[in-house]
Amino acid sequence: MAEPDFWSDSARAERITKRLRTVSGPLQQYHTLVAAMQEWTELVELATLEEDSRMLQEQLTEGLKMKEILRQFELTLVLRGPYDHEDAIATLHAGAGGTEAQDWVQMLLRMYLRWAERRGFRADIIDQLPGEEAGLKSVTIEVRGENAFGFLRPERGVHRLVRISPFDASGRRHTSFASVEVIPDLEADETIEIRPDDLKVDTYRASGAGGQHINKTESAIRITHLPTGIVVTCQSERSQHSNRETAMKMLRGKLAELKEREWEQHMAEVRGVQSDIGWGSQIRSYVFQPYTIVRDHRTRFEMGNVQAVMNGDIDGFIEAYLQAEAKGALMPEDSD
Repeated sequence: MAEPDFWSDSARAERITKRLRTVSGPLQQYHTLVAAMQEWTELVELATLEEDSRMLQEQLTEGLKMKEILRQFELTLVLRGPYDHEDAIATLHAGAGGTEAQDWVQMLLRMYLRWAERRGFRADIIDQLPGEEAGLKSVTIEVRGENAFGFLRPERGVHRLVRISPFDASGRRHTSFASVEVIPDLEADETIEIRPDDLKVDTYRASGAGGQHINKTESAIRITHLPTGIVVTCQSERSQHSNRETAMKMLRGKLAELKEREWEQHMAEVRGVQSDIGWGSQIRSYVFQPYTIVRDHRTRFEMGNVQAVMNGDIDGFIEAYLQAEAKGALMPEDSD
């Protein structure tokens, strides 16, 4: 950063300063916590010496606050992945089950939007495909905030819903599935090389809401990465140029995720561990009837208040996964 021409390349300068914040931030927070703990200890000792019950009660309250700050600090330290500190792009797909599964995607979308709001993150829908009768066949959201990818990463996989379907006149219980894909939102990554010759770019008319302009011009973009077969689409913006930029970010994220998963698979083979890292791994069940419970099959963490979970209270599941991952204590997926 001390180089004379550092700011001549603004994109590179922004990446480096962001990296500096990522590296130095936890260390600065640690020193702040140490200083706060020393001050708190001294106040507790003083209150004890003077037998000041009021001051002791105040310090008990402060101690509980610091305990929560420490817990959150410990959680950020387990985010050790190469892209955990990046923003995130999450895509939800309806599984088999028609309208019921598409409604489940709509419910999950609401859950993640509420979760992002609770954490102070910004979440925007960048692509969606409505269902014929209700719900969504698929939807993609961009989530911006500190460690957004690291916190959303545990949500990757298949989510199962068990409930009495509002679309079944007989009132029968249905099981529906939706998959959640989460990739890092990368503006640029020097380790991810994308050659123009490896891309097939198609334009088409966008569908859904947006007025006459979005439906009468070929502003939607579909990009196919020929070497891997990865396909990304975007139709949320009015201009083809904006949609192309968003689609390229999604492609970089998918290639980064592919690179990370290939490394994970390689390490699993080296350790002699057989693990399914593809789609179809059931990670969590949401049961509405005959009882109410949400259970994560990888950590055994569960909550009985289904409505709270559907309103975005999923931090318990995320934290349980990250802690178990750090300890190497994750259960095999799709187990009950």
